[in-house]
Formats: sequence, structure tokens, C-alpha cells
Amino acid sequence: CIFSAMDLPNKTDTSDLEFEYAAKGYPVVSNSSANRSADDVPMIIPEINPNHADVIPIQQANRGLPQRGFVAVKPNCSIQSYLVTLTALEDAGFPVDQVQVTTLQALSGGGQEMITAEEMKENVIPFIPGEEEKTEKEPLKILGQLTGSGIQNTYGIRISATCTRVPVIDGHTAVVNIHFENKKPSLDMIKSIWENFKAVPQLEQFPMAPERPILYFEEENRPQPILDRDMEKGMAVSVGRLKEDKFFDVRYVALSHNTVRGAAGGGILMAELLVHKGYIYGK
Repeated sequence: CIFSAMDLPNKTDTSDLEFEYAAKGYPVVSNSSANRSADDVPMIIPEINPNHADVIPIQQANRGLPQRGFVAVKPNCSIQSYLVTLTALEDAGFPVDQVQVTTLQALSGGGQEMITAEEMKENVIPFIPGEEEKTEKEPLKILGQLTGSGIQNTYGIRISATCTRVPVIDGHTAVVNIHFENKKPSLDMIKSIWENFKAVPQLEQFPMAPERPILYFEEENRPQPILDRDMEKGMAVSVGRLKEDKFFDVRYVALSHNTVRGAAGGGILMAELLVHKGYIYGK
């Protein structure tokens, strides 16, 4: 299995190179955005859409790949700080149809150059190129349906995003406002749903999986990156400040470790899922 984090100047070159490895019979688990929009490439958060791995045979047929070769990708790190909280609610019978999210994204998401950038000292930059588009569009595929020809985006949710860069090294925070499609659960019920949520990685006890994928904090000053980003091996989503909202139904703050859950750790967890489903295997 090849883990890819390539970011060549031309995204087409990155896409082509990943598929060159797939054509040689290698499974490619990628953190790059180059192939995320292709409807025959699964973009997976294992707690949310593990069934999207089953698009791999369609990809292999479409592209003439050998049985072992394929490309599977991770989504943008910013959405992983909150998207699983929506899935938990939908699985419990409370689908969300509108989301307003503001992300406070850590410096490490922009690489070493961003960590050492003079402009980030005691400063917040209210725009990250390309992030708002990814944050609004990628969940539509992740929450979409697997069809006979590929993955079809959902039309059941609308997301509006503002993405900012803040002077924190690791840990993406999201301020989330949501509206429920139909009935609205109580705040206590929402907390219970989150605290009891488990999915395939937990039920199958994947090595990289957090035992508790969503952690809720009652303290008004949580979650905080420095206190909570490393929870559950850096793979949990920490949530707090759940309140009723004046314009939406509820609001809350969520946090995940962008370079663990949002990058390397999430890639390993996806590979574990692909092993479990039989798409990555030994000779």
C-alpha cells in the first residue's frame, strides 16, 4: 500500500502519478485533493461512509486497473472536525439540512512555511485559498450515495463556510450552527447521541480507531486545541458549548487534530478499513 501526500504544482500531474502507481497494482491511499472530485474515487471518513469503498471495482473497470490497484482519498482536514457529529445525528433519525460553519484552522495545515510565517505572529488571517470551496463541497460527496456508475453527491444538505487561519500549531476548531430537516432533538438527546456513537472502526476495533469517536465536554471553555487535540490518539472529535441558536436550531464548537485525524492517522484508519473490506491484501 502506498500512502500519498503529493502536492505537485499541477493537480493533473498528481492525479496521473497516483493512477500510474494504481496501474502497477498498488493500492494508493492519498491525502491529496487531486482525485477527490472523481465520482469513481472513494473519499472516505471510515466512521461516515465505509460503504463508498465499494466503488473501487467500478474505478478499476473504468480505468483498466489490475485487481489490486486503485486510488482512495481522504477529504480535507477542515471538515473532519465536525462532519461526524452530523452523521451521528442522522443515524439517530435527526438529519441536518443546513450548516453554517466557521473554521479556525491551525498553522500546520499550511505546512512548515505557514508555521514560521511572520504574518501569523499574533495574527488571524480571515481567508485560506480554496478551503471554503472544499469545506462546502466535499461533504456532499462523503454523504452521497453509491450508485452503479459511481458516487452521487447528496442534495439533502447545504453548507456555508468561512475558513480562517489562526496562530495555533495543531488542531482545527469549527464553530458550527445547524438546522434539522424535520424534528429537533433536545440538547440532552444530542449529547447522548454523540457520546454513544460508534461505527465500523469502533465495532471492528481497528488499531487506529478511537474508542470514542466523539467526546463531549460540559465545561464552557472546551474544547481547546492544547488540551483536547490529542484525545484518543489524536483521532477523536472533541465537542462542547452546545446551545440553542436564535437563527438555526443549535450551535456548538468542535475540534480535531488536523495532522492526525485530518491527515496521517486518518489515512491509516482508511487503510485499515480497506484491509477489513478485502481491497488491500497480501500476496
